[in-house]
Amino acid sequence: MKLAIFGGTFDPIHAGHLAAAREASTRFALDRVLFIPAAHPPHKAGVTHAPYDDRVRMAELACRDDARFEVSRLEEGTARSYSIDTIEKVRAMLAPGDGLYFLIGADAFAEIRTWRRWTDVARAVRFLVVSRPGHTYEIPAEVTVDRIDSLEIPISSSEIRRTLAAGGIPEGLPPAVLAYARDHHLYN
Repeated sequence: MKLAIFGGTFDPIHAGHLAAAREASTRFALDRVLFIPAAHPPHKAGVTHAPYDDRVRMAELACRDDARFEVSRLEEGTARSYSIDTIEKVRAMLAPGDGLYFLIGADAFAEIRTWRRWTDVARAVRFLVVSRPGHTYEIPAEVTVDRIDSLEIPISSSEIRRTLAAGGIPEGLPPAVLAYARDHHLYN
């Protein structure tokens, strides 16, 4: 089996996240993409806007139409969500010969040297790095990377939140996620 971890705040999940997961699934013949909303991301301390349960539910709604996608509560309740801890938990659930990938945007990958036990992370997974407009990154020698440069989708969760707060209809938000966000008065 080939599985990719796709962690993030998903605040909210949007079409860019889904397009990246679809492209990675197709290009690298992934059997599953495990979307793992971060409960308490260390790099965004105190910055999440929607509660964890709502972010998980929006991810479930966004992922429900693709059998390769699964949403996990693996980081629920953890004090901080460190990638190495998540990777070790996922690896323990896989068979020894299974491939483990880490799907990530170029903006987040650019900070890899600041991650807890980043060299252990680099040894544990193969990175699938998705280009983001305006973001460049270096690839440390210790890291195995496959680039996904074919997707430059100019969608950001922060712009979606601003549009929702202004009462608008944001581009790139799956209809079920938009309905959920509005029904639960998120991002007002």
